[in-house]
Amino acid sequence: MGGNTMNTTATTQLTPAKALEIAKNCEDGSVPPSVTAVLERAISELWQRIQAQPNTYVMNKEEFIVFNYYRSRFANVATAQQAVARFWNNFRGDSAEVNGS
Repeated sequence: MGGNTMNTTATTQLTPAKALEIAKNCEDGSVPPSVTAVLERAISELWQRIQAQPNTYVMNKEEFIVFNYYRSRFANVATAQQAVARFWNNFRGDSAEVNGS
């Protein structure tokens, strides 16, 4: 029982950024379910925000990095392409921080 509580606590403290780091470091492509759950929740919530404001929502850097991880899911979606364009049109920073992330 104590182990389950510890795992639950660890999962709730797992941020999308940390989950993404873990997922990228899974050499065999086997991403732990808790990591996948955090990333799926993050992309789902982000996509809802984009759909709620399809012509104006601008992702921040952290959101874009998660979105970029799932880019193939949205490859042929005009709303997604427009959201990416808005991100780049508004991004002020080093593109190396987000490219290839």
